[in-house]
Amino acid sequence: MAELGAQRHPPVVTAVGAWRLLQPMARYILRGDARVISAAGAALGIEIQQAPCRAAQCGARAALWLGPDEYLLLAPDTQSDEVARALRHALQVEPHSLVDVGHRQTALKITGLQATDILNSGCPLDLDSTAFPVGMCTRTIFAKAEVVLWRTASDVFHIEVWRSFADYVAGLLNEAAQEYRDP
Repeated sequence: MAELGAQRHPPVVTAVGAWRLLQPMARYILRGDARVISAAGAALGIEIQQAPCRAAQCGARAALWLGPDEYLLLAPDTQSDEVARALRHALQVEPHSLVDVGHRQTALKITGLQATDILNSGCPLDLDSTAFPVGMCTRTIFAKAEVVLWRTASDVFHIEVWRSFADYVAGLLNEAAQEYRDP
């Protein structure tokens, strides 16, 4: 199945911002107590933050805090089997929930000087770097689509979105970016 958004909406490229569809990734929702989170972090090689709305990253792997006992775990698609085995082994004696959501979601990356403004066209959060600093992540909405938003650099955002909403979000990003295109 072709990635949604890639076929009908080419990436916006302007002098001030760009978005692109990211490569497929392994994605898991992990729920459990502090022992579970610590064991999962050790298995993935990530020191998982247990502070609200923060992400931890080591190389291409990441853990995003979604709730007091809920994390979105990300890894390259090529590491999917390895990650699943490591998590299964590390968590075998701990009560937890681990759900593979790789089929459900896709990701967009938006970069550039106007990335915050473009995102704020559909997101009600204050995305100023003082309110939403690098490393912060949260569930939110973009227009009518639920997304997970993660600021990975001062002018770079990673957006996790359900595949069924990818075209919708991509179209709205294109529309918002029109304001910043050179005439």
